[in-house]
Parts: sequence; C-alpha cells; structure tokens
Amino acid sequence: MNSIVVNILIVLAAFLAMEGVAWFTHKFIMHGLLWSLHKDHHNKQTSGFFEHNDFFFLIFAIPGITALFFGMQAGYNYLFWIGLGITIYGMAYFFVHDIFIHQRFKVLRKTDNAYFRAIRRAHKMHHKHMGKEDGECFGMLWVPMKYFAEQRKKA
Repeated sequence: MNSIVVNILIVLAAFLAMEGVAWFTHKFIMHGLLWSLHKDHHNKQTSGFFEHNDFFFLIFAIPGITALFFGMQAGYNYLFWIGLGITIYGMAYFFVHDIFIHQRFKVLRKTDNAYFRAIRRAHKMHHKHMGKEDGECFGMLWVPMKYFAEQRKKA
C-alpha cells in the first residue's frame, strides 16, 4: 500500500480513537478524579472567558505535541501521523464544543443540519446534570442514535 494512503489511514484511525479517549476521559476522569477542574463547566462558577475546565486543553494537547515532536525527530514516522490525528481531533473538539455548542464566540448559531442539532441536544442533556454523578452523553462527535432520530423528526 502507498505510504501516503497508510499515513492518511493512521491519521484517521488516531482521530477516530480520540473520540473513545475523549468519552472515557470525560466520563471517568473529568466526572471523577479531576471533577474539581471540570465542575465550573457545568456550574458556570467563573465569570471570565476562561474556565478551570480549559486546563483539559493542555492535558489533551500534550500527547499530540509529544507524538508530533518525536515523529518528526524520527523522520516523520507513524508517531507524527498519530500526533496529527490527535491534533486534528483537538481542533474539531474546539470548533464543535467551544464554538458551535457553547458559543464562546458568537458564530455558527443556527443550523438546519440534523447531525449538528443532535450533537447540540445531546450536549444539552449532558449539562442538565449539575453534579458529577448521573451524567449522560459523554462523547462529542458520536452521540446516541435517539438524538439523531429526534432531530430527523423535527426536520
């Protein structure tokens, strides 16, 4: 198989794997051990632009940056392409979660797309729980099918 195709597949696999990593981390770390950093995201305890929850950006960026760095040092081996997939997922997370869902920048406010409405609805259901227990919908790009069906009925 062509090395370009292999590299693209590695990037895609890393991107897709990050949805599972994000789900696991959100459910068991953010709503568990590191709830102290995440709780202001649910309770809006800060009055400024930044939240303690934003530290997770740095925590998630470290593996991507590390893989990019060591992959470049080794002649752009598989680590570089894994790091690229992680980084692209991080960018997608920022655009979908911070810009589209939470409107930290007032753009992309309206959509007629059932997929984007389903993502927004699932995240709203996640935030109806103010505490760390009894949460639901911990993913970002992959949400339960019931939200897609709900949005298709509205279309």
